[in-house]
Amino acid sequence: MALRLSSSPLSISSHSKLVASHFQTSKSISFASLTIQWPSTSRVFFPSGRSYRMIATACLKVEEEQKNAIETKSEWGKVSAVLFDMDGVLCNSEEPSRRAAVDVFAEMGVDVTVEDFVPFMGTGEANFLGGVASAKGVEGFNADAAKKRFFEIYLEKYAKPNSGIGYPGALELINSCKSKGLKVAVASSADRIKVDANLAAAGLPVSLFDAIVSADAFENLKPAPDIFLAASKILNVPQRECIVIEDALAGLQAAKAAEMRCIAVTTTLSEETLAKAGPSLIRKEIGSISLDDIITGGSGHNNEKIQGSQYIDISLQASPAAFEGKTHNVFSIGGLQASRRDILRYGSLGIAISCFFFTLTNWKAMQYASPKALWNLIFGVGSPSFQQNEGDPRDAGVQQLVNYLSDLEARGNALAVPEFPSRVDWLNTTPLQLHRDLKGKIVLLDFWTYCCINCMHVLPDLDFLEKKYKEMPFIIIGVHSAKFDNEKDLDAIRKAVLRYGITHPVVNDGDMYLWRELGINSWPTFAIVGPNGRLLAQISGEGHRKDIDDLVEAALIFYGKKKILNSTPLPLRLEKDNDPRLLTSPLKFPGKVAADVLNNRLFISDSNHNRIVVIDVDGNFIVQIGSTGEEGLQDGNFDDASFNRPQGLAYNAKKNILYVADTENHALREIDFVDEKVRTLAGNGTKGSDYRGGGRGTTQLLNSPWDVCFDPVNEKVYIAMAGQHQIWVHSVSDETTKAFSGDGYERNLNGSNPTSTSFAQPSGMSLSPDLKEVYIADSESSSIRALNLKTGGSRLLAGGDPVFPDNLFKFGDRDGTGSEVLFQHPLGICCGQYGQVYVADSYNHKIKVLDPSSKRVNTLAGTGKAGFKDGTALAAQLSEPSGIVEVGNGKLLIADTNNSMIRHIDLNQGEPELLTLELKGVLPPAPKNRALKHLRRRISADTKILTVNGGPANEGNLYLKISVPEGYHFSKEAQSKFSVETEPENAVFIEPLDGNLSPEGSAVLHFKRSSPSASLGRINCKVYYCKEDEVCLYKSLAFEVPFKEEIPDAAPAEITLQYIVKAQNSNNSLQLPDPS
Repeated sequence: MALRLSSSPLSISSHSKLVASHFQTSKSISFASLTIQWPSTSRVFFPSGRSYRMIATACLKVEEEQKNAIETKSEWGKVSAVLFDMDGVLCNSEEPSRRAAVDVFAEMGVDVTVEDFVPFMGTGEANFLGGVASAKGVEGFNADAAKKRFFEIYLEKYAKPNSGIGYPGALELINSCKSKGLKVAVASSADRIKVDANLAAAGLPVSLFDAIVSADAFENLKPAPDIFLAASKILNVPQRECIVIEDALAGLQAAKAAEMRCIAVTTTLSEETLAKAGPSLIRKEIGSISLDDIITGGSGHNNEKIQGSQYIDISLQASPAAFEGKTHNVFSIGGLQASRRDILRYGSLGIAISCFFFTLTNWKAMQYASPKALWNLIFGVGSPSFQQNEGDPRDAGVQQLVNYLSDLEARGNALAVPEFPSRVDWLNTTPLQLHRDLKGKIVLLDFWTYCCINCMHVLPDLDFLEKKYKEMPFIIIGVHSAKFDNEKDLDAIRKAVLRYGITHPVVNDGDMYLWRELGINSWPTFAIVGPNGRLLAQISGEGHRKDIDDLVEAALIFYGKKKILNSTPLPLRLEKDNDPRLLTSPLKFPGKVAADVLNNRLFISDSNHNRIVVIDVDGNFIVQIGSTGEEGLQDGNFDDASFNRPQGLAYNAKKNILYVADTENHALREIDFVDEKVRTLAGNGTKGSDYRGGGRGTTQLLNSPWDVCFDPVNEKVYIAMAGQHQIWVHSVSDETTKAFSGDGYERNLNGSNPTSTSFAQPSGMSLSPDLKEVYIADSESSSIRALNLKTGGSRLLAGGDPVFPDNLFKFGDRDGTGSEVLFQHPLGICCGQYGQVYVADSYNHKIKVLDPSSKRVNTLAGTGKAGFKDGTALAAQLSEPSGIVEVGNGKLLIADTNNSMIRHIDLNQGEPELLTLELKGVLPPAPKNRALKHLRRRISADTKILTVNGGPANEGNLYLKISVPEGYHFSKEAQSKFSVETEPENAVFIEPLDGNLSPEGSAVLHFKRSSPSASLGRINCKVYYCKEDEVCLYKSLAFEVPFKEEIPDAAPAEITLQYIVKAQNSNNSLQLPDPS
């Protein structure tokens, strides 16, 4: 969740348009500003309002002209798919392709140049090579052999994976298209082997595209239309609804033949050359193509891509005579007639009033604006180009940056970074001074705020840089510039430093001094400072590890040669070393809780211990999943499985399965308590950027899933995808995972369908009792919303800004009704048995209750100040509670995250109390000791132990006979199981070692003793039983059979292990609703 200071432009240009530009690595702070460019264009920036489309066309009141203007606008037509050429469009690969071709001919002894291949670009490798061979009169030319050798050279020398050949803006444009519901495909005359290699080299996953169409299956390549027509057919989109993006004449001719609109880019040929082929639009490169260009045909000019919030353009069209001051000119807007003077007068007044109203209602957002930030927004920030020439090694890119630094020093106009204020607080170090302690070092200032999901995403990059340059004069300083009021508190930042494992110095820039002085306008932003205290560059957003790495290396080389670097290490005083309590705490920043009401179990995501803990509702330890506390993504048994900062939990009572949002593994996991196994359902540890999904299993990447809830009727797991501001759904039946609602823009926009709805870092979710809605804790908009599971649209219940969707600064602490309510970054939500919604209002340190019918919100517990105090609910204290669950009528259990405790409230009491749940038998995890693997397993607290005399016989049979209460039956889906343990380990052999009970609850085991000494056998049973149309119950049993010292010639023993399961109280039964 990075914030970017950006305007929502109301633009007076040649066409009316509505553009929502998508920038996923930064989050916009909208603010009002005014710039005037006269006479050609006047542009007014002001915040976008509601989700309606504003179009006002003003023109001379001449009916024919008005009709023509409207027809011009509508000529562009519907767009359903975008077909990208690869070479020269997605990938800067034309030049390396020509170089590889030159190498092929050189091996033949034929002298050619890269220019010789230009006429044959975009025609496929066979024609590309064969055309030059024919032109040069090469005798005996074997096209297949030449093509094979071309691919070998190209793949080995020029197209290595992630070598950065992708054009800037390609990934963003593809994701923007997908977020708008457009299908995307690669349609290239290159063979598939080259397509795959280029996409990998450009860092564009094949899974991004709905189709890949390459030359292999076609006889007629471009300029024939076959490839484009095939792509249209595969996508099931009419050819007239396809937009082609091309760079070569052959591609433009193919698009024209296919009757498709085409946007040309001048990466290979000049604008004049391309214009002769008649493309619909011409742009410099793919990064210059806006979503508006694709959807509406753009403005006909080279549109500058504005990244950030949604913006609305109102265009006024008029003939030149309209601006000559002739008073007889009359304009028509929406059917109302007025003079140009009145239009300007009342239009300006309306804009001024809108800006004034926005400023008043969004004063919190306005405090982040500064003149310097506005200057940076309009004119940019001095930073080097990180684009390398194709085929050049990394060293060449670093040298390019060294040259940039040399030029910067020669100009002598780099900004002097201001000194840290003397009264600011520091963490992980004693107070530092830029011109004293950091003189002679390359300093990376990381502007962050701990609520920000994008700031979390860059932490691995910072860790990489810290380790790489550990022995070098390089230091990272985290500049914490808070968004929320709670985040300005030093202790809250300290807890965040501990929670995220940050080991570099952090300064609390609570007054935003450094933020304003450097004109920062987004979280995260990196400011690289030289050893002389001068600003070298600013880089915003996530995904820039390589760019920062190259620049740091270049700075170390450049300033190292000047002999002005200081390698003396800074003394650190890490916060983790000053808090020994966390080393012994049973839990460490627990994130979420879930309940198995019928079996009295509570599941806890012990997030920073990287495990799931299961206790009973009285606090007795049952079992843990992930025993070592180490980060990892490993499936398997409960001891071997590993997680990485797991958060959300949802229980499938019918199958005894727990679903886990494994947040920093970017994965959805399941814990099967029947087989005692962990399995990954989606994600593979890599952060995804796919806004549509649809993949099966682990091939579908996820992006910081933060919470989950389970629909037991349709067997679907809904996922709060905080990392890309969407709600996704996983189908248990076919194991597909895909986007369900939200267009991926970070905002608080309620719409009637998935694509007209936007979320802002959704972090908590709970299913309504009627299974028709999911209640969402939309943390960054500080609102509670309801998601309709039938339509995919949403509605506001309480909090947030109902007028300006992009305003994510309407927060505070106020009870009330609907939008008058103020929350502050709520993370947890739970729907009670009777429909009331409980909210963990995290940054207000409170528990609140919401009535969905009246939208009334009241505080249940907490004072509004962080702390740890039991007592009367409204006088007790919590610290950033993040999870909440009801375990019975009015009984709440709370994950009190920053206190690393589980708290509980019984609302049935006359004056409810908030108390701390005593955890009995819950220990912090310990690194796995392989020597202990043969020891007896620990019996869980919920296990019923029965002792049956084994007698002195040498061998015999054990007859298991389990009975369930009348009206119940053994579960067919979750089979009841048994397993065997002995002590000493080889003193007695019992077979089989494990197995399933019969449908009647029986099994027969045979034992034979190998030693006459006394020994012990234990038969562990997990019994699952159900009533019709109800969730299953389970009972854990352990039959301990002590065998006495053996008596020779004793008759074989026949031992019965019998137990009758007693019916549990099902008053709180979670009976499945009727699917009808």
